Amino acid sequence: MLTTGPRGTKDILPDTSGHWQYVEKTIREVCRNFAYHEIRTPIFEHTELFLRGIGETTDIVEKEMYTFTDRGKRNITLRPENTASVVRSYLENKLYAGPQPTKLFYIGPMFRYDRPQAGRYRQFHQFGIEAIGAHGPTIDAEIISLAVELLNKLGLNELKLLINSVGCPECRPVYRTKLQEFFRDKVSHLCSDCQSRYDRNPMRILDCKNETCAEHSQGAPHMVDCLCSDCSNHFTGLKDLLTAAGISFVLNPRLVRGLDYYTKTAFEIQYSPLGAQSAVCGGGRYDGLIAECGGQPTPGIGFAIGIERVLLALEKQELLPFINNAIDVFVAPLGAETQAASFELLTELRHAGIAADMDFMNRSLKAQMKYANKYPAKFVALIGQDELAQNKVMLKNMETGSQNLIDRAELVHMIIEEMEK
Repeated sequence: MLTTGPRGTKDILPDTSGHWQYVEKTIREVCRNFAYHEIRTPIFEHTELFLRGIGETTDIVEKEMYTFTDRGKRNITLRPENTASVVRSYLENKLYAGPQPTKLFYIGPMFRYDRPQAGRYRQFHQFGIEAIGAHGPTIDAEIISLAVELLNKLGLNELKLLINSVGCPECRPVYRTKLQEFFRDKVSHLCSDCQSRYDRNPMRILDCKNETCAEHSQGAPHMVDCLCSDCSNHFTGLKDLLTAAGISFVLNPRLVRGLDYYTKTAFEIQYSPLGAQSAVCGGGRYDGLIAECGGQPTPGIGFAIGIERVLLALEKQELLPFINNAIDVFVAPLGAETQAASFELLTELRHAGIAADMDFMNRSLKAQMKYANKYPAKFVALIGQDELAQNKVMLKNMETGSQNLIDRAELVHMIIEEMEK
């Protein structure tokens, strides 16, 4: 049906868009305080970017991407996440030539063909952070601190931070071998996806949501027990920094995240009042991604927060602010001959920075007053034939009910004075 949007999409209507603006405004304030700057990348990219950047063994690439061939026979994908796009832009636009690290944030829609559920859609919106160019754990602690600061500022305080280290190309092969040894006798009991992952990327088995796979992965070896000295020192440093910042955390050795590009730090922030689907933020370090996308070896770390998930949490906890859609003045013309003068007044009010509207439906005076109350409007400026002839306006205060005949030339100044009281 043409009157129904595609499954997994949702219109953001005027009565809720103010809540989105509130969250986005808070995001921009926090990012400014942390010296992160906005980047806006295209909604679609060459498919190869995500194949190389995200990893061919991930659920995103194998099952969830919206991919098509355009009229130029190019293979194009709607972005399922934005880190790969930011890295591509970082390289293409030579952002590495500026002061390092490069600290960026983005807000925008992503696309994944997934099963829609509460707070999760096929077109969804993410706020994300990317910090590129810094090696040490201090930048890891900073972006985790930024995420916690943002969620706390929005009023979400019952947060649980989970952290893990997923190692690096030096120590991960050791872990890979141990995982394959652990799962060797269990492969036949795993889902078809995990049977495929056993040879390609056994760490991904730990991230499987299948209950049988989760059951058979109990007791699997931990990556933290296989870390090389560099990864171990990095992880210890992160824990010390978070402790120094007063940020509590829980070690979760099964946390591997859903993207192949992660190295060393992986983390997730959960908001327990959301129940089983409690994750609101996830991220990690990706020291090999820039080189994988064609650049020089460069470290990076980032996270993404689902805005729909945050709004759902704020709604459930009754933390969304009241959005005031009131206007200052409603101009009420009476009769066709007063339309031009009314529109002239409307234009003057708006030029003066006064929120104003007028009747465009040729309603009766009673209907116009009722409509003005629905906004609500603080004042109604009525122009009838008598007012037009005298070059005056009848101004009614909708709160007190008082009304006065005002000289047309003095009206804007008078309204500004009333609003400043």
